[in-house]
Amino acid sequence: MPNKKYKIAVIQLNLNDIAENNLKKCISWVRDAASQGAEVISLPELYSSHYFCQSEDVDNFALAEPLYSTSFTAFSELAKELGVVIIVPFFEKRMAGIYHNSAYIIDTDGTEAGLYRKMHIPDDPAFYEKFYFTPGDLGFKNNPTKKGNIGTLICWDQWYPEAARITALKGAEVLFYPTAIGWHPQEKEQYGENQYGAWMNVMKGHAVANGVYVAAANRIGLEQYLPDTPGIEFWGASFIAGPQGEILAQASHDKEEILIAEVDLDLQENVRQNWPFFRDRRIDAFGDITKRAID
Repeated sequence: MPNKKYKIAVIQLNLNDIAENNLKKCISWVRDAASQGAEVISLPELYSSHYFCQSEDVDNFALAEPLYSTSFTAFSELAKELGVVIIVPFFEKRMAGIYHNSAYIIDTDGTEAGLYRKMHIPDDPAFYEKFYFTPGDLGFKNNPTKKGNIGTLICWDQWYPEAARITALKGAEVLFYPTAIGWHPQEKEQYGENQYGAWMNVMKGHAVANGVYVAAANRIGLEQYLPDTPGIEFWGASFIAGPQGEILAQASHDKEEILIAEVDLDLQENVRQNWPFFRDRRIDAFGDITKRAID
C-alpha cells in the first residue's frame, strides 16, 4: 500500500563554489534534512556549481558530467544509507555537443527512480541557457518511488501550466521545482517585488489547478563571477505549497535553510473531490493548445 502521508523537504543554499565543495555541502545538508524526518529531499537547480549561464563561454562545458558518474554515485549511496528519496539537479553531458539541464530522482534503495531533462530553456540577459542546454527529450514524467509519486520540473518550466498539468495527470502527487531564479541587482528596486510575486502566484496556481503539492528549491546569494558585471542576486524564498495553494513552509530571501512539510494524500483526494477540475476539463476542445499560435 502506498504511504498516505510522507514528509518532503527542499534545501535552500548558496552554491557559489567549486563542484567538490558544493557536493560535500549538499551531502551534509541532505543528512540534516533526513535527520529532521524528511523522506523526499530536493536540492536546487545545477547544485554542483555557481550559475555559469550568466555568460556564453565554452569553458563552462567542463562543468558537465556524464550520466551515472560523480553526482549519481554520491547521492545514490547517500539515499540508500539514509533510506530517503533525493532529487539531484545536475549539468548532464550526454555526448560531445549535447548537454542537458537534468535531475536524477534517486529512490530509497539507491536506484534511479527517474531522470528528467529540463524541457523549457530560457535565453534572457544573464540567463543564457540556450547556449548550454539541449531541450529535454524525455517529456513530463511521474516517477513512482517507495515514498510517493514524484514529479520533477526545473526552473523555467515553472512558467508553463501545461508542464504542471501533464505531470499531475500522469499521477504525480508532488511537483518539485529545483530552481535558480533571482534579480538583476540594477532592476530589483523597480521590478523586484512584482517579479517575485509573479513567481509565487504562478507556482501556487499550479498547486490549485492540479490539486497537487508544489515544492520549489532555490539558491541564495549574489553570484558575480564575471568581472565588471552586476551578477545575479538569487532571491531564495523557497517554499512548499499544499493542494489549495496554501503555503506550508516558506524560506527567507537570504539564509540557507531546510523546509519540511507533510504530504497528505487523503487531503489531496478530498480537495480534488470538492474542486473537481480534472473531471470538468473539456479535453475535446483543447486541440489548439499544441499550436504555436492560433492565427
